[in-house]
Amino acid sequence: MTFIFNLINGISLGSVYAIIALGYTMVYGIAKMLNFAHGDVIMVGAYISYCATTYMGLPPLVSVVLAMIVCTVLGILIEGLAYKPLRKAPALAVLITAIGVSYFLQNSALLIWGSAPKNFSSIVDFESISLAGGKLIITSESIVTVIACIVIMIALTLFIKKSKMGKAMRAVSEDKGAAELMGINVNLTISVTFAIGSALAAIAGVLLCSAYPILIPTTGSMPGIKAFTAAVFGGIGSIPGAMLGGILLGIIEIFGRAYISSELADAIVFAVLIIVLLVKPTGLLGKKINEKV
Repeated sequence: MTFIFNLINGISLGSVYAIIALGYTMVYGIAKMLNFAHGDVIMVGAYISYCATTYMGLPPLVSVVLAMIVCTVLGILIEGLAYKPLRKAPALAVLITAIGVSYFLQNSALLIWGSAPKNFSSIVDFESISLAGGKLIITSESIVTVIACIVIMIALTLFIKKSKMGKAMRAVSEDKGAAELMGINVNLTISVTFAIGSALAAIAGVLLCSAYPILIPTTGSMPGIKAFTAAVFGGIGSIPGAMLGGILLGIIEIFGRAYISSELADAIVFAVLIIVLLVKPTGLLGKKINEKV
């Protein structure tokens, strides 16, 4: 039963990583940039939900929707103010800007909410499931997290493949110049990509704090780094790869804590990533792209 319990916890944690990784992989796949401020948008989403339920007395579901709206607007503002002017700049300039935006969001959160940890109340209010005579308990947070991950994955895949904006995203991902010549608004497409990624970050932040109810201004930093690792693990730019990488990473982390060492769990996660990249540099589901020079 312990093995199954750890497996369920790993899938639940991995589902959160997968949702966050989807934001990373969409932005990289379409805009070809790494948004390291994504982890801090997670933190903002969690704080908005916390304030909505604690100070405004709003229902949990409403607080999640509010967090998504705020983070969507925040994502569009970040893209428009920090990244859009650097569209043709070297990759290093964009990377440094992303780190700067990350520090700005963290310190803004410190000024607004302070550094004291806050107890986050779970948004899930139904009972956990008890199996095998109470020997195996599946928490309601785990159930909601896994279901949310599956629904988001399916919805995002259908959106990318079937919708007009999704087709524009794929065109921009292939060739920005050619897409612009075909009448696609590249700037709008990239802004929508950031908006979707930021909305997913808000959902991930709320789910993460529901399962691990301590909220501080650096809440999203480590999960953000691990989710980026999951995106690379699965094949950055691949939506199925982000989900697969996130779930595998969560399982590896939980099993590492349970059977090897809780102190070395993070090191084990990154060591597995290094081994995978040495064997398959594009990640598990990533595709090798040949460029003509």
